Amino acid sequence: MDRQAVLAAFDQQIRRRPQPDTLDGHLEQDGRVIRSISRGEGWTGLTWCELDEANADSVIAGQISRFAELSRPWEWKHYSYDQPPDLPDRLVAAGFRPEPAEALQVAEVANLALDVRPPPGVELLAVVDKQAVEALMRVHDQVFGGDHSAVGRSLPAGLARRPSTAAAVVAWAGPTPIAAGRVEFHAGTDFASLWGGGTLPAWRRRGVFRSLVAYRAAAASARGFRYLQVDATPDSRPILQRLGFVQIATTTPFIYPGGTS
Repeated sequence: MDRQAVLAAFDQQIRRRPQPDTLDGHLEQDGRVIRSISRGEGWTGLTWCELDEANADSVIAGQISRFAELSRPWEWKHYSYDQPPDLPDRLVAAGFRPEPAEALQVAEVANLALDVRPPPGVELLAVVDKQAVEALMRVHDQVFGGDHSAVGRSLPAGLARRPSTAAAVVAWAGPTPIAAGRVEFHAGTDFASLWGGGTLPAWRRRGVFRSLVAYRAAAASARGFRYLQVDATPDSRPILQRLGFVQIATTTPFIYPGGTS
């Protein structure tokens, strides 16, 4: 894989042309930044920037002022190749809170094993109804902590669109959901992206995670996507690397509390 070429494609197709979470969402290009704004619980934040030491602080202040109009928290999604090099320090000084960094990993779908079966006693079922969505949320809550009800409210819309913009799968051990993951299809790009994928501790290191990746990679392949992208946690990064994913950058969410500038 030509990492620089893939990173350039990701930057151009995903960061500069993001797709808002909601149908009524919109993009704003303001000189050297691109904002994605969604109503309700949809993701809202800054996806791309082109700054330098001379203008970084003033642009940061301008974004805080713009997003203050929305009176809600928002995210500045920073990547390790963004300039200037001290941009993370400037964001923290301006009041942003960094969340844990993740590895931006990409694989060519054609190079991934797509026919990977789950271990004996485990069945992978597509998320197609309310009960399955609720099972996915329960797994996410148990594995990652927090409240994933917003995912449960937004996922059905992506599943229902034609063509669909998302797919999801739950791994079941009998009547118990033990793992779950989602894949989003970014129309008009070469990329589909993986989300979730968490497995209950008792079922780890048995091949469940690998089968979830293969299931979603097959869904991306069927729709003609060339690349599969994931923001990988430290736990999943080495597993994904063994499956054929390559790290091309690091990404860190910087959260601004919103409200007033």
